[in-house]
Amino acid sequence: MSAKKYSVVVLGAGKRGKLHAELFHQNDRFDLVGICDLDNERLQSLAATTGNPATYNDAAKMLQETKPDIFCFCTPPALRLNLFKLGADHNVKVIAYEKPMAMSISEALDIMKIAREKGIKTVVSHQHKYGEHYQQVKQIIDSGKLGRIHTVYGHCWGWYLHMATHIMDYIRFMNNNAEAEWIIGQVHGREKLTDNHPSPDWAGGFIQFVNGVRGIVEIGALSPDVPEVEYSWHKGRIGVQGTEGFAEILIGGDWRAVTKEGTVSGPGKFDYQHDQGGYIADIALWLDGVKEHPCNGESTYKGFELAMGLLRSAAQRQLVKFPLGPGEPEIEAIAKAIPEVSLTGA
Repeated sequence: MSAKKYSVVVLGAGKRGKLHAELFHQNDRFDLVGICDLDNERLQSLAATTGNPATYNDAAKMLQETKPDIFCFCTPPALRLNLFKLGADHNVKVIAYEKPMAMSISEALDIMKIAREKGIKTVVSHQHKYGEHYQQVKQIIDSGKLGRIHTVYGHCWGWYLHMATHIMDYIRFMNNNAEAEWIIGQVHGREKLTDNHPSPDWAGGFIQFVNGVRGIVEIGALSPDVPEVEYSWHKGRIGVQGTEGFAEILIGGDWRAVTKEGTVSGPGKFDYQHDQGGYIADIALWLDGVKEHPCNGESTYKGFELAMGLLRSAAQRQLVKFPLGPGEPEIEAIAKAIPEVSLTGA
């Protein structure tokens, strides 16, 4: 007997929406029944490469007419909550969407409340942990060859709302998704606050996890270079230190580890096609009841909470404990707190 197929609609025909739609179409566990965008030329171009599903300029109409199992949207972050409500109103089983999951903790809490009350499965695109270099390092950690893990770290260029939830999600992944006790953070620079992913130019902080592991993160223009990687958006490291050795991933490159057994390394790369394919395949398996999705909303919320906790700490100039409650939107709070100076201090 063939496996069940699930119906999908995709809102957004830009770079990320195009990739989602094409990979849903290519996977025989899914039936892409609708795509939506305000740009008709872009919409028709995407339809031609994805089996010519029904096309729409109105998301509500698309959901009403197609009644899909899965609502996927790839839009700017300011639209998250309203689109999530729209999917819930049309009784979808899964909402799959881009990071960051929200623009503030208060908004994220509203999203999680809807998901829990309606029983909606949610997944967020932190898909790069499907990369072979991430998986190899995670296997080494799980093997015990690094001894007792005491530190996880991550840093990258690119700005905060684009990259922080990736970094937080991946260090949590390497630390077996342990809960966090507290975070303390600092931010600098106002240039990127006007972006559609509004961010400080740099942010850094320290996290204490309940299992005793310390997390160290930096995101933005003042973060360390990764000379092994050429492309700026791929210049990042995710690493783990233990009592018997260490292992690390280059976001846009290889992996390496040193254990008491010796030194090992291997290839890796930033690969949207490969990583997104695994992410999409696991949506079907979660709906089948076979496995929970590694990018599930409950885990994603914990990483987002870390990212917003760092900003809240910076704005309040004090350590912040978890869990976080609702409050002033974190980006607005730091916009008030960051002085009017450049990265050079001039």
